[in-house]
Amino acid sequence: MTVLASKEKDHEFIKNDQISLLSFKSSIVSDPHNSLSTWIPSSSFVDVCNWFGVKCNNESTRVTELDISGIDLRGEISPSIANLTALTVLDLSRNFFSGQIPPEIGLLYKTLKQLSLSENLLQGNIPQELGLLNHLVYLDLGTNRFTGQIPVQLFCNGSSLSLQYIDLSNNSLTGEIPLKNHCHLKELRFLLLWSNKLDGNVPSSLSNSTNLKWIDLESNLLTGELPSQVISKMPQLQFLYLSYNHFVSHNNNTNLEPFFASLANSSDLQELELAGNNLGGEIPSSVRHLSVNLVQIHLDQNRIHGSIPPEISNLSNLTLLNLSSNLLTGPIPRELCKLSKLERVYLSNNRLSGEIPVELGDIPHLGLLDLSRNKLSGSIPDSFANLSQLRRLLLYGNHLSGTVPQSLGKCINLEILDLSHNNLTGKIPVEVVSNLRNLKIYLNLSSNHLSGAIPLELSKMDMVLSIDLSSNEFSGKIPPLLGSCIALEHLNLSRNGFFGPLPASVGQLPYLKELDVSLNSLTGDIPSSFQQSSTLKHLNFSFNLFSGNVSDKGSFSKLTIESFLGDSLLCGSIKGMRVCKKRRKYPAVLLPVLLSLIATPFLCFFGYPLVLKARFGKNLTVYDQEEIEDEEKQNRKDPNYPRISYQQLIEATGGFSDSNLVGSGRFGHVYKGVLRNNTKIAVKVLDPKTALEFSGSFKRECEILKRTRHRNLIRIITTCSKPGFKALVLPLMPNGSLEKHLYPEEYSSRDLDLIQLVSICSDVAEGIAYLHHYSPVKVVHCDLKPSNILLDDEMTALVTDFGISRLVQGVEETVSTDDSVSFGSTDGLLCGSVGYIAPEYGMGKRASIHGDVFSFGVLLLEIVSGRRPTDVLVNEGSSLHEFIKSHYPNSLEGIVEHALIRWKPQGKPEKCEKLWREVILEMIELGLICTQYTPLTRPNMLDVAHEMGRLKEYLFACPSLVHSQTQETQGEASS
Repeated sequence: MTVLASKEKDHEFIKNDQISLLSFKSSIVSDPHNSLSTWIPSSSFVDVCNWFGVKCNNESTRVTELDISGIDLRGEISPSIANLTALTVLDLSRNFFSGQIPPEIGLLYKTLKQLSLSENLLQGNIPQELGLLNHLVYLDLGTNRFTGQIPVQLFCNGSSLSLQYIDLSNNSLTGEIPLKNHCHLKELRFLLLWSNKLDGNVPSSLSNSTNLKWIDLESNLLTGELPSQVISKMPQLQFLYLSYNHFVSHNNNTNLEPFFASLANSSDLQELELAGNNLGGEIPSSVRHLSVNLVQIHLDQNRIHGSIPPEISNLSNLTLLNLSSNLLTGPIPRELCKLSKLERVYLSNNRLSGEIPVELGDIPHLGLLDLSRNKLSGSIPDSFANLSQLRRLLLYGNHLSGTVPQSLGKCINLEILDLSHNNLTGKIPVEVVSNLRNLKIYLNLSSNHLSGAIPLELSKMDMVLSIDLSSNEFSGKIPPLLGSCIALEHLNLSRNGFFGPLPASVGQLPYLKELDVSLNSLTGDIPSSFQQSSTLKHLNFSFNLFSGNVSDKGSFSKLTIESFLGDSLLCGSIKGMRVCKKRRKYPAVLLPVLLSLIATPFLCFFGYPLVLKARFGKNLTVYDQEEIEDEEKQNRKDPNYPRISYQQLIEATGGFSDSNLVGSGRFGHVYKGVLRNNTKIAVKVLDPKTALEFSGSFKRECEILKRTRHRNLIRIITTCSKPGFKALVLPLMPNGSLEKHLYPEEYSSRDLDLIQLVSICSDVAEGIAYLHHYSPVKVVHCDLKPSNILLDDEMTALVTDFGISRLVQGVEETVSTDDSVSFGSTDGLLCGSVGYIAPEYGMGKRASIHGDVFSFGVLLLEIVSGRRPTDVLVNEGSSLHEFIKSHYPNSLEGIVEHALIRWKPQGKPEKCEKLWREVILEMIELGLICTQYTPLTRPNMLDVAHEMGRLKEYLFACPSLVHSQTQETQGEASS
């Protein structure tokens, strides 16, 4: 009878557990695709132990663990979870739960050992009932939206006897750390309270937690002296983060010695961060007693003075040393160079003097050296040639003299070289610029005394984003080969002695945004290529000897006289510029009429070839005539491609007039036009100056467009191919490119919202997935970016510009195993656009579908962050992926908030704001997954398209949204 009664009791318990779990499920937003779809009622209650995320004990089949982390659940946490009275582990982390923590969880005080609710959208106060959990070992509530004070009961109750891990980080908690003198967290190993609004002193009773290994209190409002007495009692301490608070050193912020002495007992210390506290005093010689295991030390953004103690060389395993933005003086100690494992050294923004130690060149793994904004003198050491891993060398703002050493050319991995604002003389060594082809962010040699001509080898830097040679003594002509730096966005050649014409090739740089050539002796007309550029935003031609007429069209439409100051020979329609004198008309009327009547037949007969030759280049007549004839025959045979003559294109585009120019790219220009039947078209004309070099690009795009059919890929109307002229005729997209909507020229509000952006991204993913997996000819796009995404009149996205795409030949099996196609340097093309290029391409890997996935991920991160990937490269010195990842997952709130401000759907109910935030977070996560460094870890575009489609449908989960959308949008959502 006793055994039978026990079984009946167990049966009743497991039945109650099933009811509790189903009640918990009912408070979650219904989604047939989530992992809880297997949770269905069963008469055999023991089946609950086979549900996803559920574990039972072996004896009574009671539910003891519920782990449903990271499966994108939405809704509120039901109090019914407290009815699982045998529960030891509750992990709901990395979901989208909202609302408050049910205080009923405190009823699990007899059993619960692990509670993890991190990375959700929970808010309100932390319930004090959690302090009743006597057996709790692990508590993680980090990365939510909790406010109010930390309940005293959490740190000072029965739970304090067992707690080993506490994470309340990345919330908005206020008040003091509530650890009273009579409360002892003796088992505590990890205390993570970073990124809150906590104030007051570090409680002295924390010294009772002698087993602590990890303390992270950074980014709060904590005050008082550095907690020396607390830290000295923690021999197992490994990580100590106190940065960005309001701590001071001892003796009225003058003495760091007591604190460094208190760390002597922490023999396992690996990372020490005290940055951003305005600490005073000198770095004491007792720094030598810090743990030999110390890997990183951050003392930057303080008020530390004195010299760098040579005893720092005892920290033999140090890989990162950051002492920047202090008041340090004296020379850089040569003993510092004994730290053979150093990878990053930041000593900038101090008052260091003397010469740069030659021994710095002996640190084998040094990848970043920042000595900028000091008072260093002498020459740049030749020993830097030994730094094979050096990627960033920043020496600007010192008193360095001598020449730019040729040996820097041996630092072949350099990405950033900034020697500006020094006293360097001589010429730029050819060896330096010819070997630094990997320089991809910026080269800055401005504000020195460098002379001579610009080395032609500079044109080989086809990855560099910014070049600044301003305020030097350079002379000679600006080499036209600078137009080969095809990734260049910022070019400053001002305040030098350049003379002669300004090369038109510079104006043809496809991504150039800023150009400054002021205060030189340049002559001649300003080439029309600058005016025709679709990317140039800031121009300065002032104080030169330019002459000729300047109009206010194209990129010059927003320029003022400030861009042309001192150019007295210029005239034109820019406001403030002198008006050009009109040529006097011939007084006779009859003569011009007669001349025109006589000359017209001759011009038509003889002049037409000359016009073609002048407009599209002399060399283009060497096209293969048989190839042209074959292409024309194929067009005539294909009924899907109507014949449109060259003359019709001239008529439709007004003679390819500048007023009809809608864009320019690497291979040519795009003009809008209207045919006689009122069909609006876009004509992509291959640039005659690059026609021979990139004719393969034209043929490749024709081949791809003719073989692909998808609603999200641009379709081709026809092609036009003549000697000296090649063009694609495409439908005109009335809403332009996605780039123009993301970055409108006027400072007006953007006209897209989150719903439309998700729909656009879904369209793009579908189009690329088709190219990768379903197209008759498998295609790798290779240049996916906002400017290559066009929007039709219903805001449907169409992917365009297949100019550098790769056709993946062969059977499906080959594609699935390799997913790539080889291409050589003979292509002469940068495989994509800077900022969107997959990292493996930079290492010579073959173009693959994984590269397109990377570019799509960058696109998602760009939309969410509102920042161009190239802007992040220049300003932060990191990729957009690295920039976002540095905030993930704990510091994304600011990014999400700004994204919501930019893309918040207008006129839609505020109750949907939580849903919008969740979608933005998911876009960030998908973007980070797509931009993983290793190609094979990225998802394929089929999975990405499915995920984007799910987000698109999820946006319609808020019922009132559905009714507020237009019929067109509803049709897109249903499809």
